Amino acid sequence: MDVPTSEPTVETTAITPANLRGRLFRKYALLFAGIVSAALVANGLLDIWFLYHEQKALLIRIQREQADAAATKISQFVKEIEGQMRWTTQLAWTAGVMEQRRLEALRLLHLVPAITELTLLDASGREQLKVSRLAMDVIDSQTDHSREVAFIEGVGRKVYHGPVYFRHESEPYMTIALAGARRDTGVSIAEVNLRFIWDVVSQIKVGEHGQVYVIDAQGRLIAHPDISLVLSNSDFSHLAQVRAALVASSEAGPSKEQSEGIRGEQVLSAHAAIASLGWLVFVDLPVGEAYAPIYASILRSGALLVAALGLAVLAGLGLARGMVVPIETLQRIAARLGAGDLGQRISIKTGDELEVLGEQFNSMAAQLEQSYATIERKVEERTHQLELANLAKSRFIAVASHDLRQPLHALGLFVGQLRTRLEESDRDHVIERIDAAIDAMNELFNALLDISKLDAGVLAPDVREFPVNHLLKRIESTFATAAWET
Repeated sequence: MDVPTSEPTVETTAITPANLRGRLFRKYALLFAGIVSAALVANGLLDIWFLYHEQKALLIRIQREQADAAATKISQFVKEIEGQMRWTTQLAWTAGVMEQRRLEALRLLHLVPAITELTLLDASGREQLKVSRLAMDVIDSQTDHSREVAFIEGVGRKVYHGPVYFRHESEPYMTIALAGARRDTGVSIAEVNLRFIWDVVSQIKVGEHGQVYVIDAQGRLIAHPDISLVLSNSDFSHLAQVRAALVASSEAGPSKEQSEGIRGEQVLSAHAAIASLGWLVFVDLPVGEAYAPIYASILRSGALLVAALGLAVLAGLGLARGMVVPIETLQRIAARLGAGDLGQRISIKTGDELEVLGEQFNSMAAQLEQSYATIERKVEERTHQLELANLAKSRFIAVASHDLRQPLHALGLFVGQLRTRLEESDRDHVIERIDAAIDAMNELFNALLDISKLDAGVLAPDVREFPVNHLLKRIESTFATAAWET
């Protein structure tokens, strides 16, 4: 007997990762790129900030060193003049030394081109000798200079540096008065042409367009690479860096670093003081030229930063892909396993924890497949046992029905014999009872077969109404004789 079976169906819902994939990928890509980019930007900005200030400080320091060097050269220039003048203060004013003094004065003018005029005074301030490049020599004029500042300061301080003045409103001059070691040697007064300082400042190169210039204590220009500015008696006291330096002490120190230059351009400025003369040496460099190396370095750093950011984005995309792709593979294989395809396996070769996770996933899938196969085998075995049990039951009932029908058949034969031997009045009653009993037994056996058919699934139950009187009559026909006999 064939027993129909129905297999259970498992409804699986596949998760579509289309939108989740983009979110996960973008999230990790932006996370990696953002973190690395933030670190690179912060580091780049700090480098640029430090670079800017370090380069600016370096430029200012270089300019100060150049200003100090120029101040030192100018101071040496003046000291060399003083050293040459000192020979004229060695002899006392006595009879017979005038010609010797004159030769010494002429030799001094020959050795020191910056000295335009030399005046030799005796101990009382009387002029004894004057030699000049612009006029005739004067000997023993006895002109009284005792009340002049040059003589008074020369005697009192041994060395006197007069203020800068412009002879005939053209070239700058300065008076230097030098007294001898003994009072009777008198005082030598030299008029020094400061145009020769131009040779000092013009040799100092400050970039392509930088300038070195010298001003006096009033802010007037003494020396400048453009000699025309000097000859025009230019006043630079209006410049911010000059005002700040003049207000400050005479010591070399920081001035207004960025300010307006001589021609109105923005410059980086540094200065140094010549303390003995009260002068200031300035070194100006246009801001554009000064910051050009800084800007170039910033551009290089910016380009490197942009390149690093690009690499960071690519690295972020690569890292995100390296994480998202294995996760998507795990998700896809998990969906197939959920759909019943237990033979699926994942292959992840990343050499890290994701590969270990993939191997553990494969091990879990293998165990699940093995467990599912064991369950199917057990279900098949139990189903087969049930089928065998149902078949045995059906066979038993069929055999029992067959065996029980034999005595019933014999009973029917006896009833036939009774009909021929009993009296007609009793015989009919007995026969009627026997027939009813036989019919009842047949119905019972048929019902037994119907139960077998129900268990086997061949016969379907049909529930309907039936009269109770029929059931009572059946009970009466079955048990009435026994009750009557007792």
